[in-house]
This record gives sequence, structure tokens and C-alpha cells, in this order.
Amino acid sequence: MRTLIGVIWLAYTLYTIGVLCQYEWQQRDSFDEVRKRLDRVSSANCELQNLYDLFLPSDSVSHLPDIKELNINPIFPNRTALLHLHNLVLSRSFFFSYILQARFIRPAINDTYDPGMMYYFLSTVADVSSNPYINASAIYFSPNAAYTPSYRGFFNKTLPRFAPRTFRADDFNDPIHVEKLSTLNMFTVNDLGAFNPNETLSLDYTTDFYRINEWYSAWLPDNVVGRHDTKTTYQVEIRYANNTNETFTFHGPPGADENPGPVKWTRPYFDCSRANKWLVGATVPIADIYPRHTGFRHVEYPTYTAAVVIEMDFDRIDINQCPLGEGNNGPNRFADTARCKKETTECEPLHGWGFRRGGYQCRCKPGWRLPPITRRPFLGEILERATTEQYFNGFDCLKIGWVQKMPIKWKKAPQYMREKYLDLFYAYRNQSQDPFNSPVHQKLLNVHEAINFILDVKPGNCHTYKPKDLILPGDVSFGAEEFFENEAKMAVRLANFLSAFLQISDPKEVFSGKRVADRPLSEDQMMGETLALVIGDSKIWSAGTYWDRNKFTNRTLFAPYAYKKPFASRKFKLEDLARLNNTEEVYTNAQWFQFLKERWSTNFDSLEKYFMKMKIRFNETGLHSKKFEQYPNFYRAAKLTDGYWTNPYFDCKGKVKKWLITYAVPFFGWDSLKVKLEFKGVVAVNMDLLQLDINQCPDHYYVPNAFKDTHKCDKKSSYCVPILGRGFDAGGYKCECLQGYEYPFEDLITYYDGQLVEAEFLNLVVNNATRYDMFKCRVAGAADTRVSFLVLVVLFIVARLLN
Repeated sequence: MRTLIGVIWLAYTLYTIGVLCQYEWQQRDSFDEVRKRLDRVSSANCELQNLYDLFLPSDSVSHLPDIKELNINPIFPNRTALLHLHNLVLSRSFFFSYILQARFIRPAINDTYDPGMMYYFLSTVADVSSNPYINASAIYFSPNAAYTPSYRGFFNKTLPRFAPRTFRADDFNDPIHVEKLSTLNMFTVNDLGAFNPNETLSLDYTTDFYRINEWYSAWLPDNVVGRHDTKTTYQVEIRYANNTNETFTFHGPPGADENPGPVKWTRPYFDCSRANKWLVGATVPIADIYPRHTGFRHVEYPTYTAAVVIEMDFDRIDINQCPLGEGNNGPNRFADTARCKKETTECEPLHGWGFRRGGYQCRCKPGWRLPPITRRPFLGEILERATTEQYFNGFDCLKIGWVQKMPIKWKKAPQYMREKYLDLFYAYRNQSQDPFNSPVHQKLLNVHEAINFILDVKPGNCHTYKPKDLILPGDVSFGAEEFFENEAKMAVRLANFLSAFLQISDPKEVFSGKRVADRPLSEDQMMGETLALVIGDSKIWSAGTYWDRNKFTNRTLFAPYAYKKPFASRKFKLEDLARLNNTEEVYTNAQWFQFLKERWSTNFDSLEKYFMKMKIRFNETGLHSKKFEQYPNFYRAAKLTDGYWTNPYFDCKGKVKKWLITYAVPFFGWDSLKVKLEFKGVVAVNMDLLQLDINQCPDHYYVPNAFKDTHKCDKKSSYCVPILGRGFDAGGYKCECLQGYEYPFEDLITYYDGQLVEAEFLNLVVNNATRYDMFKCRVAGAADTRVSFLVLVVLFIVARLLN
């Protein structure tokens, strides 16, 4: 027995020593401190933790999206999930601000036009179900500020507390799924306003006893000093199907030009007794006219009555371990925790790593090159796992001995050199190959001619082009599915909500007590939802909700369409396209509408199935929660991949005269007999093609990219790497040196910029002075410019022997 214990103790000691020796060169940093605080809190002890321990410092999440910079600076790829959360919470705030004030559009009758409780519940469900990166969505109303038509005799009365919230549940052990697999499609829906305040205050999200309600205190209560009528106003010009017009002005969240902006971010916090995870939330206020139905408009004032809060997992957010600098201005708690050797390398962040070490790579500094046996920059994950010997004896770049100066005087390229490169890029030798086709439709694509053709099409001259020239091949928009993924998810979210509402909410259903079912979807609600898509996402120029014939209540055709004009941040336009009923203009004949209708005419087996465990309030005062009559329930809806991307086209006859890309996704509901699902309509969003980045780098033969392998890098000594944020223009890449080559010039960078390479190549084509032939990497290992004493001695001895 003693021998066994001794062996175990020896093995444990050796294991411990091995681990310590492997990482003894690493010093404790801020990542370790945050990791320790994360591990300290769990679902079992969170209620007993100090309030300080339930929050992380605000700089634990860096590079938060700011609405003031969305159209100025490019968004890092590792912040696209946060950007979608930002746009979604902003969109929901605009919708509820619009719909709560839209009662002033309709006649003042003894009723309310507010959405019912099921509308709120399913709206939060759609926020979470349409994006796997979003963990929770909620709407928190101030005390006695929520009006509802869901109870009889409740006109002009308010709910004490109302807070519908949906969060993603783990259905691994749920009896619904016998496969024992986590589908991410199970949602727990609660009304956090359903509690008895006389029994406990810890459930009141409006008080400090709730502890983690920083998202509520960010905007509420709306204690304004002075005038309340300073809330930001937005204007929408509405044109109905009967060609009548109306201009509606409503109050909303703060504008992008105001300080602070419309979106506030919470500190990372542990969602105790709810999701029991570390979350990061974005919150935006909802504006309403309060109090209501007084009969005296001079005593009604705009105020913030609720806040929209959407959250995502903290451990899914990438951290930036590189030092502070340009592009990483801070605040950033994890700055300068990378293991790059600063003498010879510099840090560059990578995306997709989440909250863990190693999400970076160490590039060689200018004047240094990689060792001959190394092909790519040193990966941070490899450095973090390296032993002491590996770290201190490797991961260094080598000094470039002989560094050249870029010539000041340029010369025209010799004729043989021009012929050489014109043969290599034959499309530039004869730039007018086919006079019957536009440069985009040529067999050999001239990148610059194709881009110039696209840019030359303007709203004033688009009618002079052939119809086929205003529709580009689909491979011109390569990368749009990824670049405009957030915008497509906005459309999926609305289609998801419509499918849920049409399949779950039954206006003819009768409940016990005073509760009544939600009414069918109204025109104002659909107009508000469509308008919110355009206001919430700056890349969406227009959006529409297109209902199929006789599928919307009491309407043959119904298609609210919202769009915006350039430089109009607070004025929008909205119209019902049902007024265009000519054969060539009616939206049901559109190619994307017909495609989706035919695709989903009979078979719905591939639709995603979403389950909900919904609990509602016991009565109008709350008291406690109870299970919804159908528990659990489910609905089927389309996924992101079920949508349809159109070819790029110039909308010469439309409202937004730009090169557009349309993403359309269908929504479904029960048929009149409630026997099977049927196609109900399409949600479509339109984005500007010219915001898309062009990828000129090589790729596999089967990749449909019109600009593939059109870069001008020297293929013998360098390779092409795309640069994000350059837009629809040539030169969005850099030429990095291949293994065994080095950058020969004295410069602040270690690569050739694609824009400079393209410009010098065009100089060569038109026979101007150029330095294009100099943009090549040099064979690595150039000698030092200093004289070697040993070489002189050897040469002296050889010379004496020869004599």
C-alpha cells in the first residue's frame, strides 16, 4: 500500500514539475486575473457572491461597435457578432418606439393599438433564434408604463411590471430530443414582471436588489431635468396603397450624432439565477408619449418607458492581446499580453478565437525576415504552448543585411518588359475585345475596365444602358454572403418572427379569465417592422415585407417597402408597393419572389424547428408566472441558408438607384384549415454592391469569383493576401514575400501594397514612367554591407598561393 502511495505521489510530483517547467517563462497577467474571476462564480454560489464579483471591468471587452464610426472605419471581422447585436437592439428600439406612438395615425377610439403580449414574447424569441451568437433578448418596462390589449376591460390601464425575456436553453437532456444532442433551438420565455412585490424585492428588476440590472439603470427611470420634449424625433413619409400620403413624426432613441449615442454597453456580468452565464449586453431605450388618453395633448410628453436589452456570451468575444497602438487604441484590459518577441516581431490579431489565449500572430518587423524553414508568421497559439527552451531558442526573425532604397527617378519600361507583362495579363493588351458586351461580361476580365464600367452607371444615365448590362454576373458579388451576413440575419429575424406569430398566435383562441388572444398582424405593425430594418442597419438601403396574394388579413396584396436617401439620417420613406399593380411592376412577379414561392410550395421538411417553453403572468397584476396553455410549443421557420441571393443589379426604375444585392427569405403560416404549412410571403433587404470588398487573390478553380487571380503580385517571389475595408476597387490586397524571400526596401511595411502595385501596373500599360518591375521580393540571405575580416584573410591567402 505504501509503495502504491509512493508511486502515485512521485507521478503527481513529476507531472506538476513538468507543467511548471513548461510555462515557467510566462508571467501572470490580466488574462489570468479575469480567468480566475470567471471561474470563481458559478450557478451554485452566484447568489452568495459579492456584487463586485458578479461584474468584470468594462475594458474586458474592447473594440465595441460605435454607430458614429460604422460608415467611416471598417469593422474588424472579430466584431461582426457584436455589430449585429448592436444593429438588432437598435432596430427593436425603433420599432417599439414607432408602434407605441403609431396610435396617433389611427382614429382615436376606445381601444389601444399596442401589440399584445404574445407579440412581445415572440419578438424576443425571434431575436435569439435567428442568430446562434445571441444568447438572450428582453424588453424591460418601467413601473406602470406598459399598456396592453391582452386583458378585457384594461383600456388605459398599465401593468405594474412587464418584462418579456427569452434566453437560449441547453436541451441536451430535454426529453423532447431523444438524440441527446444540443440543438441550440430550445428557448425559455418568461415574463420577469410576474412576481409578488410584497413577498420579495430580489425579483424586481427596477430596484438595486436585483443586483445585475445595470442594463436597466443605464436608461431608466427617465429622470429628465427640465423639458421632456427634447427627445429625438424621426420622420417617415408614408404612401399607402390608395396613393394617399402622410408624414408621421415619432420620438425615438438618441441619434447617432448625439452624445451619448443610442446604444449603451453593459459590463460583462454573470446572469445569476437566469442563464447562469457570463454575458455582455447592449441596451437602447424605447420612447413613448406618456401619460396616454388624457384628452389634453399639452400634458402628454415623450419619455423613455422601456429598454431593449440583447445579450451574448462573453466567452464568444475575441480578445486583442496586441499592444496599444493604431487600430487598438483602448481601453483594452488584455493589451500587451501577447508573447511576441518585440525585438524582431510585432503582433497582429486574428479572429474567431473567443476568450482564450493565442488569437494573434507574430509578424516580422520591417528590416527583418522569417527564417528559411518558416513559411508563415508565428502563430500565437504555438507560442502560448511553447516550452522555455522552445520559446527562447525560436520564434525570432532574422535581420535583413542589405536594405535598398526606393529609387527617386522613374523611367519608362523597356518595350520587351511591356510585352512580357502584357502577355502575362492579356486582357490589358486589347481592352475592347467584344463591342457587343460590357467589360463585365468579357471572357478575359480587365479589372479596371470592369470597375470603371460599374462606377460609370449613374441614376442620370442608367436608362441609356441595355437591360442586360444593368444585371451583373453572380460571381461579381463574390463574398457578399459573408460581407452582408449581418444584414441577411436582420431579414431572417423578421421572417422568423412572422412564421412564429402566424403559427402560434390564434386570434380566435379563448382563454379563461380576462385574458384575450392577440389580434392578427396589422398594417402599422408590418410597416414598423420593415422601417426598423432600414433604420437599425446602416448597410440596408431598402427593405420590404412582401405578402403573397390573399395571405394578409383583409388585403389582396400588401407589401410595405421602406428606404432611405443619402445623408438623411432621421428622415425615411415608406410605401405600400401593392399600389403598383401592373403586370411588369407587381412584386409577385419578381424573380426572387417566384423562386422562393416555387421552392417552398409543397415540401417544408427542411425548415428549422424551434421549441419554446413559455411562461406568462398569472393575471394582469402579475403575482406569479404560469405555463402557457401549449407547453412546450414549437414553430418552423427558414434558416439563413434557406434564403436567396440575387445577382447584382442597378435598380434604375426603383426608389434606390444604386448597384444593389438583394437577399430574400420566406416566412410561413398555417393554411385556412390549420392542417399544413403554406408559403405566406418574403422578407427582402437590399444592400449597396459598392460597399463590398473585391478579392483578387487566387483561389480554387470551383470558387465563383469574377476577380479571382487578377492581382499583380510577382508570383515567383510573393503571394497575395486580401486586405479588408478597401471597398469595390482594385488593389484590396498586399503582396507578401514567399518562404525563402525577403522584402528588400527600407520601409515601414514588409509587403507591397496592392493599390500601389495596381497603379504602377497601369503606368506600364499606358507606357508612362513606372517602377512595377521592382515590386519583387529578393532571395533571402543577402550579405551584410560591412567588410568581413575572415573573408579578407582567406582572399589574401588564396592570392599568395596563386602567385
